[in-house]
Amino acid sequence: MLISEIFYSLQGEGELTGMPSVFVRTSGCNLRCNWCDTPYASWNAEGQTRTVAQILSEIEDKPARHVVLTGGEPMLAKDLPALAAEIRKTGRHITIETAATIRPDGIACDLASLSPKLLNSAPDDRLSMTWRKKHESLRWQPDVVRAWIDAYPYQFKFVVAQPADVDEIEGMLASLGREIPRHKVLLMPEGITLEAIRAKSGWLGELCKARGYRYAHRLHLELYGNKRGT
Repeated sequence: MLISEIFYSLQGEGELTGMPSVFVRTSGCNLRCNWCDTPYASWNAEGQTRTVAQILSEIEDKPARHVVLTGGEPMLAKDLPALAAEIRKTGRHITIETAATIRPDGIACDLASLSPKLLNSAPDDRLSMTWRKKHESLRWQPDVVRAWIDAYPYQFKFVVAQPADVDEIEGMLASLGREIPRHKVLLMPEGITLEAIRAKSGWLGELCKARGYRYAHRLHLELYGNKRGT
């Protein structure tokens, strides 16, 4: 499969923030989020082709017991189920970070980290209308989301750019027809710099307090800045 990067770092987002983890970032994505912070794995997919055995060897070279399969959109990689199965055999914890547009179909996973995209993700006129329509038609797949949350421990991570986004999130979650505990919903301020996320953190934090959601810091930006391998 095409791999953008494999690195050892601290988980920067979600329930496992701060956990030493090996990240396996696949290259390729079926969405084109305007604010994407890993364009080298999505908008302009690049990387090297590696076998499951090669990837597993790199994982086992690292001391972490947690592995994060991310992208791009990792579920696009046809060999991802085979890789996840091999990781499971080693006893490591597997997080899959996905936009939840592709069904899990029984893939080995200990934490489904679901990041459905909001209207704020719509690509601008850098892309053709064909891509812009494709993004809009794919970004929210309730049936696929239900398949994930019915089968795995999960968390929702939403990128929030403005207060109105939270109303959109609540409408999306309500449409699932499931009881979603509010502590399983993490709201992250949109931005790829500390300055950008701090500009939104005040009002977003207050919204989380008012509605019972979890505010999600982006630890990797605090520690390393917006760069690869972190």
